[in-house]
Amino acid sequence: MFSTGQWSFVIFFVIAFIILMVYSYRKDKAVNKIHYKGSIWILVGFIAFVIFLFFLKGWLMK
Repeated sequence: MFSTGQWSFVIFFVIAFIILMVYSYRKDKAVNKIHYKGSIWILVGFIAFVIFLFFLKGWLMK
């Protein structure tokens, strides 16, 4: 299915991607606390809305 070269590229790409994401997150961590303060409530609201839609679908399908 995949050649040895393709598997090597996939492994290298995944490792490099994870390292770069961790580096970027750590670099921006202090700035994100200032600019995105309280953004957790947006996530909570979105999850609550999705749960509400599932309950509404279940209630209407009875």
